Amino acid sequence: MLKGVGVGDESASAAAATITWLLRDGTSMTGRIAFAWYQGSSLDSDAKRWRLFADIMNDAAMCIELISVFFPQYFVIIACVSSLFKSMVGVAGGATRAALTMHQARRNNMADVSAKDGSQETLVNLAALCVGLIITPIASKNILLTWSLFFLCTCLHLYANYRAVTCVVMETLNQNRFHILVQDYLHSSHFSMSGPDAVNSREPVIWRLSRPLKLNLGVPFRTVAKSMRDIEMCLQSNGQEKFLLSLDVKKGCIDIVIHHDSTSEDFIKACLQAEIIMYTTFHLHDNRAHGDNLSRELTDILERGVYMNRDDAWQAVKVSGQICNKLFPRFLHDLGQAGWVKGHSQLGADEWRATWSISGVDARKVF
Repeated sequence: MLKGVGVGDESASAAAATITWLLRDGTSMTGRIAFAWYQGSSLDSDAKRWRLFADIMNDAAMCIELISVFFPQYFVIIACVSSLFKSMVGVAGGATRAALTMHQARRNNMADVSAKDGSQETLVNLAALCVGLIITPIASKNILLTWSLFFLCTCLHLYANYRAVTCVVMETLNQNRFHILVQDYLHSSHFSMSGPDAVNSREPVIWRLSRPLKLNLGVPFRTVAKSMRDIEMCLQSNGQEKFLLSLDVKKGCIDIVIHHDSTSEDFIKACLQAEIIMYTTFHLHDNRAHGDNLSRELTDILERGVYMNRDDAWQAVKVSGQICNKLFPRFLHDLGQAGWVKGHSQLGADEWRATWSISGVDARKVF
């Protein structure tokens, strides 16, 4: 990077170097703002995956910086791309560090854990500085050795961080852990609840979890009801719940409106009902053979797939709600018995909340 700026080049000017670094810093600031706006709400709920993402992006940024010496004519572009990657590392790494520090503060000693984590990082950086002082004179004129050391250290770094995030066992529920937990729970013959250790070991930390339907939690009311009939059917199908669930098979999604007075248990119940629909969609044959009357009725509706009309969709919501009401008390009890946290969750709800009554609906965004 120093060579790219012009160190050792008599024709390089201070003005050109200054402009390069201003563009680089401007790209970094813009990227930091944009990334925080686009993914900020998911950093808490998916801390392990974003922690590993930050490490991957950091190594990718260093690789790009090493490449810059071979393409001096594109140095400004390469520097800006590297800076953009590092800006995402700063947001994702800093935010997930706070989330993981909070998880590790078992005695409500977050300041103590954070201070010791900082000391550990300082010690590692000090050791790296000493090693760097030894390696730099040896590798500075040997391209093969430089790249060999880089790839070796990068592979070790990514492997170590992968093992680190997969070792973390979180007792709070996010969408990935909740999906694995509920699908196992519904599939077991006696509704046995998996514990945090078993579920965390299966949680994906690189790719997103694949699900038959996309779940959008905390959407504006206009997403689920676009007409007076939709409003009427939505309220009838969801009963007295503090959430309104809507199914759209053609778009492949389940949308959930959250009441502004909803609690953590309402969030869990809403997601449980959505998971019941997903489970039935994925196990149509098993539900027809072994399910009860409600399960068979839901199966009959969901079998229509993309040919399902709006009335069918609202009926599927109603039937899945009845199944959820029967199952939820036991599910909530088993959740606590298995060691999961029920008082709060990280289910990744958007910020939209709504208020509804018999006379109508007033949807508003809560900041």
